Amino acid sequence: MGLIHIEMFATLDLVAQAPGGPEEDTAGGFAYGGWQAPLLDEVSGAQVTAAYEGTDALLLGRRTYDIFAAYWPHQDDTFGALFNRIPKYVASRGTPDLSWRGSSLLGPDLGAAVREVRERHEHVTVVGSVDLVQTLLRERLFDRLDLWVHPVLLGTGKTVFAGGAVPTSLTLLEPPAAGSRGTVLLRYARAEGEPRTGDMTAPEQGADAARRD
Repeated sequence: MGLIHIEMFATLDLVAQAPGGPEEDTAGGFAYGGWQAPLLDEVSGAQVTAAYEGTDALLLGRRTYDIFAAYWPHQDDTFGALFNRIPKYVASRGTPDLSWRGSSLLGPDLGAAVREVRERHEHVTVVGSVDLVQTLLRERLFDRLDLWVHPVLLGTGKTVFAGGAVPTSLTLLEPPAAGSRGTVLLRYARAEGEPRTGDMTAPEQGADAARRD
C-alpha cells in the first residue's frame, strides 16, 4: 500500500485559498489571491522541491487540476517533466476536460476511489485542493501532512481544516524549518489512535503517564 502526502500552503490563520495568483480562486469574493508570492524564498522553494521526491501520482481537486492542466503541459523544467509524466487523478462531481495526458476522473465514492489509487502507487501527492483535502482529513486518508505556514493573516477565505478535520493524532517528523521571510514548514505523519487527554491540574499524573510511554 502506498503513501498519501498532502502539500498545503497556508497563512497564519490557516487560510489556504488561492496562494498562487489573483485569478486562482475567487469564490466567495476572495480578494487576496497570490498572497504567497511575496513570501517565497530559496529555503521554502528547496523544501517544496524535496517534498515531491519519489512522487509517482498526483491527486487533485477539480480547480487545482484545471490550473495545472493549463500551465504544466507547456513547461519542461523539473516539475513540468514530473507532472507531465505521472498519472493525475481528479476528484470532481462534474465532467472536467481531462485532455492532459495521464489524467483520469475518480469515481463518485471518493473514499473508495482514493483507496484504490493508494493501492496502485507508492507515493501519491496531493497539491492544494482544499475541498478534496477536507475529505482526506475526514476519512483519515493521508499519511503525511506538509504544512507551510506563512507570516500573514487574512481573516477570510477557505481554511485548511474547516469542515474536514476529525480527531486525529499526528507526529512531528522533523524540527520546524523556517525560511528567511518567516515561512515555517511543519511536517507531520498521521499516527494511530485518537488524541489523548489529560488533566493540567494533576501534573504528577501527567508525568507518570509520560514515563509509561
